[in-house]
Amino acid sequence: MLLWTVFLASAGMILYSGTRLSRYGDVIAEKTGWGRTWIGVLLMAPVTSLPELITGVSSAMLNLPDIAVGDVLGSCVFNLVILASLDLIQRDKTISAKAHHGHVLSAGFGILLLSLVSVSLYGGNRVAPFGWLGLYSIIMLSIYVFAMRTIYSYEKREIARFIVEQAEEFKYEAVTLRSALTKFSLHALVVIAAAVALPGIGAGIARMTGLGQSFVGSIFIAVATSLPEVVVSLAAVKIGAIDLAIGNLLGSNICNIFILAMDDLFFIKGPILSYANSNHIISSLASIAMTAIMIIGLTYRSEKKLLFLAWDSMAVLLLYLSYLMLLYMFR
Repeated sequence: MLLWTVFLASAGMILYSGTRLSRYGDVIAEKTGWGRTWIGVLLMAPVTSLPELITGVSSAMLNLPDIAVGDVLGSCVFNLVILASLDLIQRDKTISAKAHHGHVLSAGFGILLLSLVSVSLYGGNRVAPFGWLGLYSIIMLSIYVFAMRTIYSYEKREIARFIVEQAEEFKYEAVTLRSALTKFSLHALVVIAAAVALPGIGAGIARMTGLGQSFVGSIFIAVATSLPEVVVSLAAVKIGAIDLAIGNLLGSNICNIFILAMDDLFFIKGPILSYANSNHIISSLASIAMTAIMIIGLTYRSEKKLLFLAWDSMAVLLLYLSYLMLLYMFR
């Protein structure tokens, strides 16, 4: 009972401070004049992935590779479930019909990185490491840097459809940049503190329930560390910023694979994917399939809904249910 109480308390802290991080990130964008689109790419996606980073690094240092890998890949799956669920609060049109087609770029990079993870999980020890690092980590970091540069260059050429920053009124005249930076840092520390506790809690829940670290990491820990993405995305959709919500979720998935490479850096026994359970391929392939469905939806842009959901969103949610069953069967 105590483990579940601490788990819920940690999740609540992440939820509360994740909300505040989003607001103060917006203040920083306004005060610095850097622009909300670039702040979203540079700051918000990595910040909403901060719990995954802290949890993953902590798990790696505590020799819990399945918690670290399960959290990252499970979060990728859950982010796509969040994206599909956004259709429920959109009444007039489907998410895919209102979104900009440029999100296909982020989704494509996500599939590329997840494919590399799948091959690396399958390869195990067959590929010689680079020191204690897996060769895949170096490739992941290179692809991540290239992806961020490419997405930034693309965004510079495109005019954002939901916001014109030059004409936007200042919303935070009463808040100073120093105050925003201070509060942003404080809430980041709260998220870090809560996330640090999650690996030990996850290992305890795995032992107590007998579900195993792979299952607990991919479901319970992944959901808890994805709470900031939930908060930011819901807030964005409510103000009509559909592209901000989608960009945050797909950007977070790219950041998650970057985090996996960071986890490998702190897992000094050897390449982390060589020590992780091969069942994590289920999460990786599920993420690839869900992302592919989203790309099809963004390209086809259906405006009709079936039972409050577009067909692509419904397909993603059904795939998630199948994923849960497979993960439980092979736990």
